Amino acid sequence: MDSIKIEGGVPLKGDITIGGAKNAALPLMTASLLTAEPLTLVNMPDLADIGTLSKLLRHHGTRVDQSAIGAGHESGDAGATGQTMTLTADRITDLTAPYDLVRRMRASVLVLGPLLARMGEAKVSLPGGCAIGSRPVDLHLKALEQLGAKIDVREGYIYASATGGLKGAKVTFPKVTVGGTENLLMAAALAKGETLLENAAREPEIGNLAECLNAMGADITGIGSGTLRIKGVASLHGARVAVIPDRIETGTYAIAGAITRGRVTLKGTRYDLLESVFTSLRQAGVEVEDTKDGIVVSARNGIRGVDVATDPFPGFPTDMQAQWMALMATADGASMITETIFENRFMHVPELARFGADVNVHGASAIVRGRKKLSGAPVMATDLRASSSLVLAGLAASGETVINRVYHLDRGYERLEQKLAACGARIERVSPG
Repeated sequence: MDSIKIEGGVPLKGDITIGGAKNAALPLMTASLLTAEPLTLVNMPDLADIGTLSKLLRHHGTRVDQSAIGAGHESGDAGATGQTMTLTADRITDLTAPYDLVRRMRASVLVLGPLLARMGEAKVSLPGGCAIGSRPVDLHLKALEQLGAKIDVREGYIYASATGGLKGAKVTFPKVTVGGTENLLMAAALAKGETLLENAAREPEIGNLAECLNAMGADITGIGSGTLRIKGVASLHGARVAVIPDRIETGTYAIAGAITRGRVTLKGTRYDLLESVFTSLRQAGVEVEDTKDGIVVSARNGIRGVDVATDPFPGFPTDMQAQWMALMATADGASMITETIFENRFMHVPELARFGADVNVHGASAIVRGRKKLSGAPVMATDLRASSSLVLAGLAASGETVINRVYHLDRGYERLEQKLAACGARIERVSPG
């Protein structure tokens, strides 16, 4: 199993190009199940999770064709790089999403809505993914039932059917759910009549999916708001759609520049995708400038402790909480980090403590008392975003850091070592043997 070795203490200086968003690309891929025509996705990241979902879609009968693209080619974002992927589900050959494939990644449950809407039936294993607390799919299932689906959960599988087709309805989520919003959007696109979805998630990835569906012939209004109106259509067609830049990758590298007291320019991304994090960085004393060449992040002076609480978009993202904690571990003074989305997302705290970070957890909040110096240590990743916080701490720490179980990183960060090394980081991947 690979590990990553870092010799810390080097201020990062240089340009980092941001790839397509994993959390946008995955639902866009499942949208291909809604039509027999090809769906082409541009600016796709090359990540382990993309490969996992490709295997599942092929299992259902989808043809998946990939090729590399050059900088900025039809991506909609100057300087972006990535893959172009064409998915063609002209013949659905299997309506079961098996445990062996679904257990590897939670987003696999997003095949449920499209299969049910197009084929009237689906059998989907309960999903897996990072162990960061309970993320039940019951909100997805209750919403689909309101569209007329019959749902039965047994033996670890979701059995769903809608023999007469799905029917539009008013659906109000009791709490904001990104995956639930995505599943219902895709299902309602082919339902009979109109669906009014209230308390919908507002994340940019939701907007990317809704715009993709509209490009395929859907009728969705209210994009970007908490109320979505979907007028069902009889069928959808193919389209060509760009994946938005990855806002979590953007934030992670912004913090990499800040935690090393360096200066990085983030290219191929957008300020509006992560305004809450940039605001908090400025409050902490970090300089953030949105320029024509990219977002420039520099930390020439000390970092101040700043409190944050995670919240659905446009609030501070839960996927940036671990990275923020690493930064605050190097700040002047104390800060409080409150996690409101997932109840078990402080698993990185014991590993950050191995660097010398002073963090005390009290229920849903963590008190971080900044230290002038962190020391390198052997650590182990527990989930995707926690693993990136360990990389950040390693970049700032003196001495050597070795991060184990880095397969978590490969799920969400493309060419991380190369991007950081190009900015001066002393970082390398080490393979066993």
